[in-house]
Amino acid sequence: MKRFFSVLLAGVLGCAGISLAHAEDDLARIKSAGAIKIGTEGTYAPFSYHDASGLTGFDVEIGRAIAQRLGVKAEFVEGKWDGLIAGLDVRRYDAVINQVGITDARKAKYDFSAPYISSQAVLIVRDNNTAIKSFDDLKGKRSANTLTSNFGKLAQKYGAQVVPVQGFNEAIDLLLSGRVDATINDNLSFLDFKKHKPDAKVKAVASDKSAEFSESGVLVRKGNPELVAAIDKALAEIKADGTYKKISVKYFGTDLLAK
Repeated sequence: MKRFFSVLLAGVLGCAGISLAHAEDDLARIKSAGAIKIGTEGTYAPFSYHDASGLTGFDVEIGRAIAQRLGVKAEFVEGKWDGLIAGLDVRRYDAVINQVGITDARKAKYDFSAPYISSQAVLIVRDNNTAIKSFDDLKGKRSANTLTSNFGKLAQKYGAQVVPVQGFNEAIDLLLSGRVDATINDNLSFLDFKKHKPDAKVKAVASDKSAEFSESGVLVRKGNPELVAAIDKALAEIKADGTYKKISVKYFGTDLLAK
């Protein structure tokens, strides 16, 4: 019996050691492979979406710039938001760059880089809607949101019935067709949408500037201090050499660092 427990303990410690080794070796493995795999939606303009050239967007270009400074290629793996973060757990990719908000709940399970962008949540309704003027007016109303997003949780907090969608475009489509009353979404995404479709009959009536919704970072598996430090260094470099400004002006028409 004593030998059994000794063998069992050795097995448990061995598994823990393997898991720790995987975490500690992520940066070395990425450099050895010559590529960093990045999880992203591919349907979330202007951060990650497709145009005639293929996958593009603010987050996509930030990911490529980080990879370049790590001395590797960026390989993007696309997935739906509600399963995107969980893809890290099964090692589908090494990081998620998809405007992932830095929250205490996520920090308990994952590691984040330093924030690389900030925005705010906005409440969007049809332009002829006079009943919804604030988040408090959402009680009992239907809001189109991805279920596991910060925006979906905010809608639930105010008593809305969340109608699940896969992303921003689907939420706006449901709103315009009258199948939902509202959507809570990112202000930068809304501004980009209005820039391309200025006649769309939607408006933003309220905003939430709390830190939970404003700051986003690069998400990686827990226990990767070397990888986080390397990503932070890369982010600092692209902010210092003008790369970040060039990317932000391209997608938002302004230098977000100056905001």
